[in-house]
Amino acid sequence: MISAEPVITVGIIQHAKAIEGIFHGFFELPNSVRLQGPFTVSCLNGSLVFKDNEDVEVIRSRQITCLALNKATFTLRDVSIGINFHWERKENQSFEGNLFFFPDSDETICAVNKIGVEKYLESVISSEMSAEAPVELLKAHAVASRSWLAAALERKVKKKDVGQPPGQFAAAEDEVIKWYDREDHASFDVCADDHCQRYQGITKVISGSVEEAVAATRGQFILFNNEICDARFSKVCGGRTEVFENTWEPASVPYLQSVSDSKQNHPRISNESDAECWFMSSPDVFCNTTDGKIIKSVLPSFDRETADFFRWRVEYTQEQLAEIIQSKSGIDFGIITDLEPLLRGPSGRICRLKIIGTKRTVTVGKELEIRRWLSSSHLYSSAFIIKIERDKNDVPVKFIFNGAGWGHGVGMCQVGAAVMAIKGFKAEEILKHYFCGVELKKLY
Repeated sequence: MISAEPVITVGIIQHAKAIEGIFHGFFELPNSVRLQGPFTVSCLNGSLVFKDNEDVEVIRSRQITCLALNKATFTLRDVSIGINFHWERKENQSFEGNLFFFPDSDETICAVNKIGVEKYLESVISSEMSAEAPVELLKAHAVASRSWLAAALERKVKKKDVGQPPGQFAAAEDEVIKWYDREDHASFDVCADDHCQRYQGITKVISGSVEEAVAATRGQFILFNNEICDARFSKVCGGRTEVFENTWEPASVPYLQSVSDSKQNHPRISNESDAECWFMSSPDVFCNTTDGKIIKSVLPSFDRETADFFRWRVEYTQEQLAEIIQSKSGIDFGIITDLEPLLRGPSGRICRLKIIGTKRTVTVGKELEIRRWLSSSHLYSSAFIIKIERDKNDVPVKFIFNGAGWGHGVGMCQVGAAVMAIKGFKAEEILKHYFCGVELKKLY
């Protein structure tokens, strides 16, 4: 088990034709040259070419390391965030620590940041949450993020030792079942986007509260049976959290069970009637809040652009839905005649969805693949009911999804946890609410 603070590698930019940045202070390159100011890195004939602010070549190599001197920092231009999500955009972002460049194909470059876990966490908490968030929420998130990272590193080593490939995919002629592991980065430990944890360096405001939360919980982890927990979290559970095996590999994780996001134990979803009643209602649960002050104190500015995260509605015409599904799945279903949920989890999230068309019928899962197939970006979640309006010939003309929540729903509900903190719950109480049967322990 972990006994000292790890140093990790974080993939900031991947598959770029060229990368532009700025050194704020001096960095030392492999040829002992020390540089500050603007720079560019490009790929030429399989080698990386590093040029300074006067477009003069400084070094050409297969890999380039840039070591920070005297706490120098660096900025990278056009870093993608929210990749493939509805709010995807590019930002200029600044970071502490060392910087590495290497080719991730014959023509593209990857930029990787090497940094200690505690500094990494200060950025993660500031990127995932607003700087104004309650301290107890920030503490809970620091412990959860630290635990998730350590568990992911341990799991990655185990899978490498046994030669297990990252991610899983099962396909038959009439079935596509896919889920995505978070340790599927071969060249670095974690990426900087939502696929792993948001990490936007020192670009976001790292408030005194964030520094306090990380320092107060330094080396603290969530444990179950003396093992570090894979502490998953998502933005909004929608009223009840989901179980691990309905989103990732088919293995029951005792501490990632479905819990009610409330003091009251709302019942689990067990059939389509339950789902309709739940999604069309507004239950008294922690993450059901429209208080603008609470939202502002919790969510970063770009997350606040998504206002309808607790209950939401999406409509498609026949033509729109057929086009999206064909584009995302690569399958021509013809006219979509029906969408049939075959399996739901206790939160109401669909784990298996049968798509019936005039040319093909295919069952798709798990939850993220369903979200991808049914949206040009991603649906907020797979927790939705389907209403179909038909013409006089019984052909669907409109599909209406009424849904709940934002994200996979497993583990800690970030907005729910925030409301708990505002209501006076301590970090340990928040974590023990969402992660069943766990303890908190300081390991370094």
